[in-house]
Amino acid sequence: MEDLTIGKLAKKAQVNTETIRYYERRGLISRPPRPLSGYRQYPDEAVKRIDFIKHAKELGFSLKEIGDLLSLRVDPTTSCSDIKIRTETKIEAIEEKIKTLKKMKNALVDVSRACSGRGPISECPILEALEK
Repeated sequence: MEDLTIGKLAKKAQVNTETIRYYERRGLISRPPRPLSGYRQYPDEAVKRIDFIKHAKELGFSLKEIGDLLSLRVDPTTSCSDIKIRTETKIEAIEEKIKTLKKMKNALVDVSRACSGRGPISECPILEALEK
């Protein structure tokens, strides 16, 4: 195991240094103390932590939710059931978003069909629909 500068950590985790600094500000990764050399040294474990954050983001979890998951992960009273409940809550939220997006899409399809794509802008049925 090696300690990593922020640049090496960013390269290994495939993020930029500003992302690491942002995660530090959000409390998602720890900011190591600055030694006399002036360069903070991150443990190799920080790569795994950033990978966890990235994967959780890909699954739709917000940074706040990810922070909660990370806190639960180190809490000895947390059970797998606690994580499952949070995951199922996230699934429900995603299903609601999908319903909303489908409604939006259907409304856009309807107004798009009403427009021939010809004529003056003052008679555009899409713009008229948006004004209602």
